[in-house]
Amino acid sequence: MSTVADIIQSMQSKFNPSAAAGLDLVFQFNIEDGENYALVVKDGTCAVEQGENPNANVTLILDTDTLKGITSGETDGMQAFMAGKLRAEGDMMLAMKLSELFAF
Repeated sequence: MSTVADIIQSMQSKFNPSAAAGLDLVFQFNIEDGENYALVVKDGTCAVEQGENPNANVTLILDTDTLKGITSGETDGMQAFMAGKLRAEGDMMLAMKLSELFAF
């Protein structure tokens, strides 16, 4: 089974820099059964931070299996949200932007 760190690293490898031109955003991932991570998207770059970033624009709360499913394309993020497997706090519209920034 993939660890949260592995999954987050795989997200970074699927990052689309051209979609992030001019952006300055922090996506916080609070993993209920694992470690928390933040993806910092700034001017076409994506950095991974372990732990919580106090400047998060949106925080996604989910478990490891849901994260793995979304990042592998097996689970639709909107369906996970509607089923209560994914919660978002902060700017909900930014959560929708993840599919533009990362090739899932």
